[in-house]
Amino acid sequence: MLSRTAEGLFWIARNLERAETYARLLQVGYRMSMTPSPAGGYESEWSSVLAATGNADEFSRHYDEVNERNVENFLSFDARNPSSIKNCIASARNNARANRVAVTTEVWEALNHAYLEFRELEKDRNALKKIPDLVDWVKRQSATIRGSFLNTQLLIDSSDFFNLGYYLERADNTARLLDVKYFVLLPTIHMVGGSVDSYQWMTLLRAVSAVRAFHWTYGGDHSPERIAHFLILNPACPRSLFHCCDRMEYHFSRLAKLYGTSNPAHYLLAERLERFYEADIRDIIKQGLHEFLSKFIADMGKLNNQIAESYLFER
Repeated sequence: MLSRTAEGLFWIARNLERAETYARLLQVGYRMSMTPSPAGGYESEWSSVLAATGNADEFSRHYDEVNERNVENFLSFDARNPSSIKNCIASARNNARANRVAVTTEVWEALNHAYLEFRELEKDRNALKKIPDLVDWVKRQSATIRGSFLNTQLLIDSSDFFNLGYYLERADNTARLLDVKYFVLLPTIHMVGGSVDSYQWMTLLRAVSAVRAFHWTYGGDHSPERIAHFLILNPACPRSLFHCCDRMEYHFSRLAKLYGTSNPAHYLLAERLERFYEADIRDIIKQGLHEFLSKFIADMGKLNNQIAESYLFER
């Protein structure tokens, strides 16, 4: 497969997953804003959402105030934000158009439909009266496009590069969602275990559509330790860091078998995955969940760069 085609498929998946995550971050901020902010806490739930995206500095260059309206516009419709939902959908669609021969008709039509419909929604903001409406729309489009890919694409190297991008982006974004909750939204240690703490953890589970799956796994134990374990170390959770890394390992192994060799990106992931096998959630929390997540996010950045270098991506 040509490097530019592999890169295009990799970034189609990353952009689609990022658009969905931005929508889910908006959902977190919206739900948190429904409860009173604790005294002495972080500036606001919307500041924490911006912090999780890593684009707070970019936001401050264009907006004077952090509030729901400005953050929603910046993350959803602002063309000046390279990772806005608008730009992510457009980038995914442009990559698919540039690599039209590498995607099926069903995948292209689903992507193109999402792009055209979003343009119409942008013209008539009243069609999305509240943030939950936008969140639901993005999640539906994401599910439709991914379903089209899984059900119609050949299981060859094109599928592997698409899924590498998908799982890398999902791992990075799950870590960011966790970091919003643990480090930013809960500013004082005495709140741990209180009603605000419990509500925030449940809001996080709802944001990743994992409430029922969590109940099936842990019953009624909604402790922070259990929820953190579910989203970090539980291999059965489709959004857990462990699961995402395990699936990347699977697709790296397929590529290594196809091309006859492994590469530094594969070795880097294998090292990260080995640390998960040895990890204990109590030790992670004791040593600092924010520090663990920050290190993981940095590792995913290194992995992205190594993938680009190993497979001769231009970025």
